[in-house]
Amino acid sequence: MSAGPADAPVDLEAGSLRIAGSAVVLGTARMGEGSTVAEGAVIRSHGTGVEVGTGSAVLENSVVVGTDTIPTIIGRRSVFGHRCTVVGAVVGDLCEIGNASILMPGARVGDRVFLGEGTLVPVGTTLPSDVVAVGRPARVVRSASADDLRLLAALRDGDLSVPPPTAIIVEPTQEKTVMGQLWAYRGTLPTVAASATLFPTAELTGDVVVGERTIIGAGVKIIGDSHGPVRIGRDVQILENTVLHLLPDNDLIIGDGVIVGPGAMIHGCRIGARSVVEPGAIVCDGSVLGAGCVVRAGAVVKQRSRFDAGTEIDGFPAVDIGHMEEPPQVPAWAWRRDDLPELGGITSR
Repeated sequence: MSAGPADAPVDLEAGSLRIAGSAVVLGTARMGEGSTVAEGAVIRSHGTGVEVGTGSAVLENSVVVGTDTIPTIIGRRSVFGHRCTVVGAVVGDLCEIGNASILMPGARVGDRVFLGEGTLVPVGTTLPSDVVAVGRPARVVRSASADDLRLLAALRDGDLSVPPPTAIIVEPTQEKTVMGQLWAYRGTLPTVAASATLFPTAELTGDVVVGERTIIGAGVKIIGDSHGPVRIGRDVQILENTVLHLLPDNDLIIGDGVIVGPGAMIHGCRIGARSVVEPGAIVCDGSVLGAGCVVRAGAVVKQRSRFDAGTEIDGFPAVDIGHMEEPPQVPAWAWRRDDLPELGGITSR
C-alpha cells in the first residue's frame, strides 16, 4: 500500500483495513483485517516490529513503535484511545486502552483488560487478563465485572467473539520527496540545517532553528509564535506526535544530542545536552534540566523546576529519584540514522 500526494490525503483501504489519510506508517507493519489507524496516528515498525491484530483500532494521534528487539504486538479487537503511546508492548485481545495511556517496552497486558485514561504501564510490567487498572504506574484496582463485559460487548456490536488472526502487510505511507511544512510567523520562517531530517507531517512555525543531523519525526509540531525563540541543537531527535511550544517572553532550548520520545509535550524550558525525555512526558515552562538527565515516561516536570546534570526524574509532579554517573544510553525506541531509508524516512534537506 502507498499513500497519495501529501497535499491531498485520502484514506487507504485494503480489504477492510483502514488507514486515515493523515495517519503515517513508517516501515513494514502487519495489520489484521478490519483494523484501523485513525487520523494523525503514527506507526513506526523497524524490521518486523509492529503487528496490529484483526479488528483492532489505533485512534487519533496515537503512536505505536516496535523493533525486532522490542516488538509491539496488539491482539484482536482491542482499541487504543486518543493520544496513546505504545512502545515495545504486548497487548491481548478485546482490550480497552484509555486515552493518553502509555505502554513501555516489555509491558504485557492480558485479554479483556481495561486501562483508565492516562494509565502508565512501565517497562516490564505484566497485567493479567480480566482486570481494570489505573494510575501512573498502573495498578490493578479490581477484576473486570459483568457490567464491564457488557459495556465491552456494547462497544463491539454485542459480540465478544475473537476472529481468527489475519495479516495484511502495510508498506510506508509517506512520499520520500516531501518535506515537513515550514510556516512563517510575523515574517520569521524556521531555519533548518541542510543535514536535518523532517518528516512530511512535521510542522514548524516561526522563530525555530534546527541543528545539523537532527531528526524531526512524523506529526511533530514545533511552534515559535511568541516573543522567545525555539533553538534545537545538533543530533537531536524529536519523535512522533511530540509538541514543542512556549509562552511569550520565554525561550525553548534543546541541547545537542537530546532525544525526546513519542507523544511528549515540551513547553518553554531548557533541556541539557544528551538528555532523554521518555514517551508521554511533559516538561513545563521555565524548567531547566542539566546535561545527561532522564525524564521518565509519563512524568510531569512542573513549571520552574531545576534539576542538576545527570538527574533521573520521575513522578507527578516530577522529582529527583537518583543520580547517574554516565549520560543515558540511546533508547531502543530512538531512531538510528541507518533506519531512515529502510523505514521510508525522508532524505536530508
